[in-house]
Amino acid sequence: PGAAPPGWTATQTGSGNARWTGVAEDSAPSKPNVLKQSGEAAYPVCIKAGPQLKDGYVEVKFKPVSGKDDQAGGVIWRVKDADNYYLCRANALEDNITLYKTVGGKRTALDIVGRQGGYGVKEKVAASQWHTLRVEFSGARFRAYFDGKKMFEVEDGTFAEAGKVGVWTKADSVTLFDDFSYGK
Repeated sequence: PGAAPPGWTATQTGSGNARWTGVAEDSAPSKPNVLKQSGEAAYPVCIKAGPQLKDGYVEVKFKPVSGKDDQAGGVIWRVKDADNYYLCRANALEDNITLYKTVGGKRTALDIVGRQGGYGVKEKVAASQWHTLRVEFSGARFRAYFDGKKMFEVEDGTFAEAGKVGVWTKADSVTLFDDFSYGK
């Protein structure tokens, strides 16, 4: 409690001041503690040390608590560093799920397989409730799931090599994370 968990790098993409801490949370799926991001930064990221996955999955339970500009939670994979990774996020203010690539600190939304253009998919993301976000990735194909429901698939080959995994938020989002898992 009070600091980022051991074995994680608490950082950010872009400017600002991310604040990642372990805190007690009565509503947590796995009591007693959760990882909380409560600072303000372009894109706060917290990267798990060690695992290098090329193909597999990453999953987290998250609770968007507050934020005037954003109320988002996401998972990142094939992470090279704080400026280069894939990201799938859910946003309670926009009620949508979107998959991006972040290259050199610049975030770009990826097209859904079978659809050109657009911006993710509309889906109710209730604030102040726990949700599950999962991405399964194999080669250049990624499948996004929200609360157990398949949302869409994306194809992109920007980051083809194995990388680290972690969690993500945006701007002034205060977001709680719990039950983070990953594997092949």
